[in-house]
Amino acid sequence: MSTDTAARFRAAVEKEDVAALEGLFTEDVCLYSPVKFQPFEGKPMVMGLFGVLLRTFEDFRYVGAYEGAAETSADGEEAPSAVLIFRTVVNGKEIHGMDLLHFDDQGLIKEFTVMVRPQSAVQALGEAVLAGLVADGLAPAPPS
Repeated sequence: MSTDTAARFRAAVEKEDVAALEGLFTEDVCLYSPVKFQPFEGKPMVMGLFGVLLRTFEDFRYVGAYEGAAETSADGEEAPSAVLIFRTVVNGKEIHGMDLLHFDDQGLIKEFTVMVRPQSAVQALGEAVLAGLVADGLAPAPPS
């Protein structure tokens, strides 16, 4: 079932279909971002973040996938997992990254970790995502 979820997730992201993502996450999903120490928690926040991400990424594409099991940071247990390798551009910076998805017993995404490189791309991504979150009312404006 998790293989199907990973394929549906990939298709939704590639089509920039935020609505199709809605049924793929648990209500208490945690998303660990490379630009924020604390995770984004809960489906409403994660869905809002994906709305921002899909507007922010340019030429987003998945270029590889792996399946297996990995320990989750939330509970220390091994869970069915998938890794999706991607390439994209944000504000002129090319980003190489990976999405690590951990699934629950029903095959829904319960934990999501994003890793990107290089450092300059992490900074560009962080700035663009923060601007999008502020614009959507999901984060306070940074002090000036």
